[in-house]
Amino acid sequence: MEWKISEGLIPYEDALTFMENRVAAISAGEADECVWLLEHPPLYTAGTSAQRQDLVDPDRFPIYEAKRGGQYTYHGPGQRVVYVMLDLNRRTKDVRAFVKQLEEWVIRTLDRFNVKGEIREGRVGVWVTRPEKPLSVAGLPAEDKVAAIGIRLRKWVSFHGISINVEPDLEHFKGIVPCGISEHGVTSLVDLGLPVTMDDLDVALKASFEDVFG
Repeated sequence: MEWKISEGLIPYEDALTFMENRVAAISAGEADECVWLLEHPPLYTAGTSAQRQDLVDPDRFPIYEAKRGGQYTYHGPGQRVVYVMLDLNRRTKDVRAFVKQLEEWVIRTLDRFNVKGEIREGRVGVWVTRPEKPLSVAGLPAEDKVAAIGIRLRKWVSFHGISINVEPDLEHFKGIVPCGISEHGVTSLVDLGLPVTMDDLDVALKASFEDVFG
């Protein structure tokens, strides 16, 4: 297993090229599995389920077809993107189980900062309850999304992965309906009042990965 951490902002096209090549090499038995931690410049990605009406401001940032599962997402500075290139042939050839492992990885990582991340039926990603905010129109506690998940598999080798909001500009999410969900908001660790750095998160991610994936 290789842990790759990149400084600076990595162009999205470069990340796609790296993942395509690495996944092919893993599948051929020519390279180790890889978890890549990075940040992108501001951009929107469209997953395979993206709805055109959810692109609110198409001229705001570059838009890329991601070919991963999911809808529209934002990537940008202050958000930790985690690309996960794992060989499920050697782990579990079960897509649902793998997504649950990714969700559990995020939840355990957030727990190290005393943040209670939760999963919601019918809503991909990891959410936090915001009791300090007004109730929703349905009278339920407000909830904000803190992490997104979207994967793709080729010959049972994964790529794409997760993104966790550390301290991105939350205004940048307003150019899309994130993951097609308009009735809930988006938050970050710093927005939640936690002075977490990217390095702090990386340490927690690596420790929690071992707990979930071994």
